Amino acid sequence: MPLNTPHPGQSQRLRLNTLVRLRWLAIVGQSITVVIVAYGLGFPFPVIPCFALIACSAALNVYLALHYPSTHRLPPQEAFVILTFDALQLAGLLYMTGGLTNPFSLLMAVPVVVSATSLPLAMTALLGGMVVAMATLLAFFHLPLPWYDGAELAMPFIYVAGTWVALSSSIAFTGIYAFRVAEEARLLANALSATELVLQREQHLSALDGLAAAAAHELGTPLATIALVAREMERSLGSDHIHADDVKLLRSQSERCREILKQLTSLSSEGEAHLARLPLTSLVEEVTAPHRDFGIAIKLEPGERHGPEPVGRRNPGVIYGLGNLVENAVDFAKKRVTIGWRWNDEEIAFSIVDDGPGFPPEIVSRIGEPYMSTRQGVERGGGLGLGLFIAKTLLERSGATLSFRNSNTPGEGALVEIVWPRAAFLAPMQAAEPMFDTA
Repeated sequence: MPLNTPHPGQSQRLRLNTLVRLRWLAIVGQSITVVIVAYGLGFPFPVIPCFALIACSAALNVYLALHYPSTHRLPPQEAFVILTFDALQLAGLLYMTGGLTNPFSLLMAVPVVVSATSLPLAMTALLGGMVVAMATLLAFFHLPLPWYDGAELAMPFIYVAGTWVALSSSIAFTGIYAFRVAEEARLLANALSATELVLQREQHLSALDGLAAAAAHELGTPLATIALVAREMERSLGSDHIHADDVKLLRSQSERCREILKQLTSLSSEGEAHLARLPLTSLVEEVTAPHRDFGIAIKLEPGERHGPEPVGRRNPGVIYGLGNLVENAVDFAKKRVTIGWRWNDEEIAFSIVDDGPGFPPEIVSRIGEPYMSTRQGVERGGGLGLGLFIAKTLLERSGATLSFRNSNTPGEGALVEIVWPRAAFLAPMQAAEPMFDTA
């Protein structure tokens, strides 16, 4: 099913207001540091050039605030240029205050981390390479580290080299980690949006009977008016048989429309409660019926059944989720898919087994993550990725627990089991998304 969701590889645009606030924080921190070192500790260093660089950063903030709204989201290219400026500005401050011997040199990793959370991987890698190159130059070319007047704090080269290694490692580790976390968050957000769209569509389909009742109610008044006018016209025409037959036909057809609308209203009001309740066996048939004509045999095998058959509230999310799992089983099966169900005093379970290749053992624990294919080989339906995530999410919202594994029975492949606790089945019918109660 096609969904209008963002491509998982797309990067989120960086919010301008976030970047501006981070820069103001950096400006305040840099200014306080310069004041303390120059006037509090009395260390000599080029104060005015340092404040000039800080003023450039403040001027950029003012320019951005005046020319763009706070909600503006920067295109990747513009965000990359701004982050490059931040890296150059910080490198300039470090050049005048000791280079890599300055303990604040580790802050050069900050622009790379910000880039990793919002920009494409190529731009982040380019910015990271530029920062490492700046750090390399600062290891050899820089003014002395601010220290007491008349004295110089000389750091051994091995210490500077260690700082360079630490900075480069921090850039690589934090950049990769931030990119992976942000990418997973983007994929999850896109998948959840797709889940909401699917659930919304299913709920709209379930609400069609209510729309039919509303349409019948609204159309009742104009049809009654048409019938009344037709009767008055029929009386006034008298012996005019030509037009009288037409008016009589008009009145009879309006009466027929009213009868049809009356039936729709009666169906919605009298059958709504019945249609809202779904026995477990009917649920099994409803989710399996659409997949019987694809050359794969679907075998139904009921298991233990203690007590009366559970009758649940029709839940579009549950129907879609189970149907998606059955569809995936049919896609990967060779000849047969087996559907099983059971219930007792503690739980109700639904199982789906196919005779396909099964799940690769190395990714069984990760099944259900969005945009991840879970089976290999030649498949008619493609890999299980976003569709399985949507199904898993919808079923878990109903209170179910899903398990994915390979069957131990010879000739069988993947096994999916969905289990609801008894308490979820006994939830009141008035709940927002109850699953089942017992008939």
